Amino acid sequence: MHIGIDIGGTNIKALAITREGNELARRSMSTGDGAEPAYKSAVPELVADLERAFGPAVSVGISSPGLAARDARSIQWMMGRMAGVMGLDWTAHLKRASQVFVLNDAHAALLGEAWLGAAKDKSDVVMLTLGTGVGGAIITGGKLLKGHLGRAGHIGHISLDPAGVLDIVNTPGSLEDAFGDCTIASRSDRRYASTRDIVTTLSTDPFAKKIWDDSIRALAAGMVSIANVVDPELFVLGGGIMAAGDALLTPLQQQLDRFEWRPTGSKLVLARATLGDYAGALGAARNAIHEGIL
Repeated sequence: MHIGIDIGGTNIKALAITREGNELARRSMSTGDGAEPAYKSAVPELVADLERAFGPAVSVGISSPGLAARDARSIQWMMGRMAGVMGLDWTAHLKRASQVFVLNDAHAALLGEAWLGAAKDKSDVVMLTLGTGVGGAIITGGKLLKGHLGRAGHIGHISLDPAGVLDIVNTPGSLEDAFGDCTIASRSDRRYASTRDIVTTLSTDPFAKKIWDDSIRALAAGMVSIANVVDPELFVLGGGIMAAGDALLTPLQQQLDRFEWRPTGSKLVLARATLGDYAGALGAARNAIHEGIL
């Protein structure tokens, strides 16, 4: 039995799974993020609960917001929220004899999708999470791309406009600011509060349609730019904005048809993420079983 735990901003998700990918159980608890964050006690409780039910775990993996340290024992950078995860050595905290491997949450979600979800059996994949911001992760040649500092895959922070406003990490004119829910109010002159508000009025408000069309054009431009750099066989799309369904996917495909370079005639394949809220926990377990390799 192997355990994967995903520490989210609201809830901690944990699951017990076999090496072959057969799920045994799943658990969820509130994260908490006060002076003494609840997740520091909740994670050991979840591990103990699953071990009582299924015996000692062969391995434990953690998925968390932030940049994982190079030794994969902790999160080395997480500013603004959940700062308590920074520098917390989970192997020591959980008193494990073998290392608890720690992974960025977006990286973990893609590992989960590549193991048992929408990207199963694919070795070159980009995942985009479309919600408040734009997150992501990359697998190339069957290996998770982490990069020198662990920041690889922060796709929302590529620049689409070098003269644009700086985003939260100082990228000018970023994809996140051009598409993410976080900027809908400013992009609509305060007429709309969310992407959902935009999508529900597409047929009645030309102004909303223009904002949506511009957003999708930006997303497509970002995707083909990424494709030209890492050459994936598949884009996995997840996040809350995927609730827009065909209102997103149909015009997105049309824009990709306009922009994509197709030297062999093949085109990018799009797939919806399938694992939901437990993708990160599943990826954390998979990473602990065989760190970063599919």
